[in-house]
Amino acid sequence: MSHAAAGASSATKAEGGERRTIHIVLHEAKDTVGVAVVEGIKAGSQLNAWIMDEDEIVTVPAKQDIPIGHKVALKDMKVGDTVFKYGVDIGKVVQSITAGEHAHVHNIKTKRW
Repeated sequence: MSHAAAGASSATKAEGGERRTIHIVLHEAKDTVGVAVVEGIKAGSQLNAWIMDEDEIVTVPAKQDIPIGHKVALKDMKVGDTVFKYGVDIGKVVQSITAGEHAHVHNIKTKRW
């Protein structure tokens, strides 16, 4: 399955051939947040995060409900840490974030001002 096809269907085949829903997409393994690509992510759900550049899936448990299109933390981050999305520095952490939490304007701010 091509990357485009996997992203479009929000599913990909695992090594054993079974299909797994993709909940989060990120470009590079160094990304500290990914983007929710499905509706209805609820706290307690086990999320599959597809790293596009490596064509690998990692998992993270959702600690909060996450709206589609919003960021999900993939690792614990402390105040002052740099946040990477799509391989790019998008800002800094202003309130500690743990893996699986909603990452948004309440805990990440740009470094521009």
